[in-house]
Amino acid sequence: MTSDEGVVGGAGVDGADAGEPPVRFGVEITPEHPIDDLARFGAAAEDAGFDAVFASSHYNNRDPFVALSRMAAVTSSIRLGPGVVNPYETHPVTQASRVASLAEASGGRATYGLGAGDASTLANLGVAQDRPLRRVLESFRVARELWAGERVDHDGTFVARDAGLNFEPPGEIPVYVGAQGPHMTRMAAKHADGVLYNGSHPRDFEWAAERVAEGRSERPDEFGESTFLAYASVSVAEDERMARDAARIPVAFIAGGAPGPVLDRHDLDRERATAVGEAVSAGEFREAAGLVTDGMLDAFCIAGTPVSVADRLVDVLEYADGVVAAAPLGPDVEDAIELTADAVARARRD
Repeated sequence: MTSDEGVVGGAGVDGADAGEPPVRFGVEITPEHPIDDLARFGAAAEDAGFDAVFASSHYNNRDPFVALSRMAAVTSSIRLGPGVVNPYETHPVTQASRVASLAEASGGRATYGLGAGDASTLANLGVAQDRPLRRVLESFRVARELWAGERVDHDGTFVARDAGLNFEPPGEIPVYVGAQGPHMTRMAAKHADGVLYNGSHPRDFEWAAERVAEGRSERPDEFGESTFLAYASVSVAEDERMARDAARIPVAFIAGGAPGPVLDRHDLDRERATAVGEAVSAGEFREAAGLVTDGMLDAFCIAGTPVSVADRLVDVLEYADGVVAAAPLGPDVEDAIELTADAVARARRD
């Protein structure tokens, strides 16, 4: 499938200020592979017709901005951004500068995906997620001021004194907030350009759609429309079992950090999920994968063949405006990008 025949119908890449369509269909690529491979995966996503690539951010993987910069060098139209960075490990002003640098490197194709961060890995760094909703909101508000060329004084969940960018400001960059809980989801729909809702099951999206509607009802008219994206763990292969096995470690990260109400929504054992999260925090990923149940796989991943994944995506798209297919994608990432594009195309036809 070429980009002209892609899954997104020719979405633009110049950003919200140019009146281009928002991101609808994208992929998340985890920087657990060599940088050269990551660049190739980004090019494959563009060739497959996706309109965005998000690179996930965990301290124990490669730096997402390095990976995205390399992707920018080998692509020409696909949007690129972290998905998602958190405003704890890195000062929000520094983070805004990195996103602005990516905008320059990519010719204006940057997006900014941020959220509260993964509790399991932040625990390794001794980082407490203090006032996460407020910190995320303040972070992208300050970033927008910096990108507009303003100097910023801020004293809230973080401090900035006469901060500014000493290079050409990029202007508007779309902001997508990673969310799972009710308050962050509402806030993202009210203030950000898009919600990256962390879920894979229609039951979660039915619930999240109500929170998005609440946020949109309070959204100022001058902000324009916000986009509700399913940031769904997807694993696709021609062999269903291989697709499900490839999903176990990513699902361990999701299940180990899932809030209690989310676990209850899917009738999942909280103690088992806690054990999964403890294994993830300890770096015992094989142990964590072994603790993942079939119920966790079904709740937190869309895994299977292109046909069965398409069927699940149809159900998700009853509620969401689009989908970002997140890790693991499949046992072979490059093949899985093409197979995921096929599944998305099938779902859209249905």
